[in-house]
Amino acid sequence: MSERKKDSAGKTIDKRLDNPAPAKSARSPEGLRVVVSSRSGAAAVPQEVSADQQLQVFESAMKLFHARKFREARELFLQAAGGPERDVAHRAQLHASMCERRLQQPPVELHTAEDYYNYGVALLNSRNVEEGRSHLERALQLAPAADHIHYALAVAQALRGANPEALEHLRRAIELEPKNRLMARQDADFVSLNGQPQFQALLYPEKKNW
Repeated sequence: MSERKKDSAGKTIDKRLDNPAPAKSARSPEGLRVVVSSRSGAAAVPQEVSADQQLQVFESAMKLFHARKFREARELFLQAAGGPERDVAHRAQLHASMCERRLQQPPVELHTAEDYYNYGVALLNSRNVEEGRSHLERALQLAPAADHIHYALAVAQALRGANPEALEHLRRAIELEPKNRLMARQDADFVSLNGQPQFQALLYPEKKNW
C-alpha cells in the first residue's frame, strides 16, 4: 500500500507503507519447532516445545536406541534435551552421550551362544537390561538347553519386572541344573520375586504349604 503526497516543489511522490512480514515458525515431523527467518534476514525466536512433545520425541528415541539405531536415536535425544521437563531433558542428554560412545566404538562381533551370553551378562551388570535380554535370547536360540542362559534370562526378566517370564526361565534352569536353586536363594537380583508363592515353591520345594 502507498500514500501519495506532494513535496515542496509540488511534485507528487509515493511513500511506501510496507510492513515487514513477521517471522514464522513451523513444527518438524518429530513435534519440535523449526525456526524460519523473517524477510529482513533476522532469526526468529523459536517457539516453545510442550512437555508432551518432548516426551513423545524421547520415547521415539528410546525405541531407536533399543533397536541399536544409535545415530538416529542420538538426533532425537538431542532434540528432547532442549525441552522444558528437566528430568526428561537430563535423561535425553545422558542417552545422547551413550549413543555417541556407541558410535565411536567398533562393532562387537558375536557368533556363538557363549559370545551372546557373555556380552548379555556384561550388559546386565551395567544395568542395560533390555539390550542384555535381547542378546541372552539370541544365545538361548543357539543353545536352548543351556541352564546358565536360562538362569541369566530369569535375572533379566526379573530386573525388568516381567515376573511370569522370570519364573519360567528360572524353573527351566533348575530343571536342567538343580544347583541353580541354591544360587537363586542368594541372588539379590530376584528381589522382585520374593513375594511370589511360585518363586518360594521353586526355591524351597521341601515346604509343602506354598
